[in-house]
Amino acid sequence: MSKNKRSIEAIIAPPPPHMVGDGFRVHSFFPGGGLIDKKRMSPFFLMDYGAKVDFSPSEHLRGVGVHPHRGFETVTIAYHGRIAHHDSAGNSGIIGEGDVQWMTAASGLLHKEYHEETFSKTGGLFQMVQLWVNLPAKYKMTPPKYQEVTHGMMGTYQLPGDKGVIEVVAGKYKNVKGPASTFTPMYVYNAKLKKGAKAELNFPSEYNTGLLVVEGNAVVNDESVATDHFVLFKNDGELINIEASDDAIILVLSGESIDEPIAQYGPFLMNTWKEVEEAIQDVNAGKFGVLED
Repeated sequence: MSKNKRSIEAIIAPPPPHMVGDGFRVHSFFPGGGLIDKKRMSPFFLMDYGAKVDFSPSEHLRGVGVHPHRGFETVTIAYHGRIAHHDSAGNSGIIGEGDVQWMTAASGLLHKEYHEETFSKTGGLFQMVQLWVNLPAKYKMTPPKYQEVTHGMMGTYQLPGDKGVIEVVAGKYKNVKGPASTFTPMYVYNAKLKKGAKAELNFPSEYNTGLLVVEGNAVVNDESVATDHFVLFKNDGELINIEASDDAIILVLSGESIDEPIAQYGPFLMNTWKEVEEAIQDVNAGKFGVLED
């Protein structure tokens, strides 16, 4: 396979932030935010980026109250701060700095997430990404599950000369595999690069690919990209070159598109509006279980 360089389709500045509940201040890069087509980054349907913000100490646990999900997975990536979560199946946990939580909502559950108690009382720097990963129709009604991907579990590829590391959450980088299991082929990395470090990425040209500069600044395929900006690539090549202009952290996403109809309403991501209506009816009928706010 010839490794031709991918073209950059767009470098997208962070859209205006909005609050999700009272605990998550996010920039919604997609859908919307410059990516009008809801399948443009498929299988990744949504990316909410909580850029760095300082939260003051609070006895009240800021967050999002009880809400349902069906038809997709939520992937929460923590850079600063700590989140606690609970669901209607009795699962609970804490996502700390450097960790990833991969929640397969699939057939449906009730969920709530909020600032972890100790973090809430002390306050401090908070920075997170939440992705919604679509599921193919044949998997949308599989049982819910969790994958707690702690920082120590991730695959790590050390760049030559102690120039940084590629942390592999899903897929593989060169010969290093990530621990997350996925329903469709995809790659999820955190590239942590020291100033001047260079890294090369290769993905099939048909895979939808983008990256978010979480920390620092970088030159990506000869174009400068500033902190908190998202790079969307065309589907015209395999090769991506990154050079860190200063110490940088870059979230890399690439995956095989799911070429199926999308019907999305609130926290439901289905293939037809009939399935969305069924999801609403099932929540109202108590089929997603019970979770106290």
